[in-house]
Amino acid sequence: MTIPQCGEQSSALSDAWVCKSNCSSPRRSSSEHASERAQLPRPRYQLPGISGLNLQCQLARANIQIPIIFITAHGDIPMTVRAMKAGAVEFLTKPFRDQDLLDAIQLALQRDRVRRQQESEIAVLRERFESLTPREREVVAMVVSGMLNKQIAAQIGTSENTVKVHRSRAMEKMQANSLADLVKMMERLQLPAYKSASD
Repeated sequence: MTIPQCGEQSSALSDAWVCKSNCSSPRRSSSEHASERAQLPRPRYQLPGISGLNLQCQLARANIQIPIIFITAHGDIPMTVRAMKAGAVEFLTKPFRDQDLLDAIQLALQRDRVRRQQESEIAVLRERFESLTPREREVVAMVVSGMLNKQIAAQIGTSENTVKVHRSRAMEKMQANSLADLVKMMERLQLPAYKSASD
């Protein structure tokens, strides 16, 4: 069997099932990924032209982060380990109980909600950071690296009061209530750490 088409349902899963994309190609999945609704492909291990494991790899390379549940009648331990290490939610081997699939779907949807929420928060932080001026970004990088205002002033060739102004404006734009908040925000954005010329 191939991957289920959008809207396909089984009586046992009708209450839990969501719209599923045809994931025969990562390209198509990528275009559909923009949808706000969670997509939950169930790759069979044996597919025409591509295996479920290879499809999983292609989705990962295309940076398509959607939960995957493997269903197969031909699974073994190496397949299971490979799929789970690559991020599969579950690897179900036939025969299995409907409840096993229901539980896997609920877990997959929960993980996807968390991922979407985190991505949304990161996007907001990135938008705030991009609103900073180049000088404010430079000051923020130095601040979160642990440098004092006096040290920053000497480094960029300005007064300590000017550094304080840049720092205050940057924290206001980032909506950081404290230095600790600002540090956490920069960590979430995974920006390169500041390195002085002497490093």
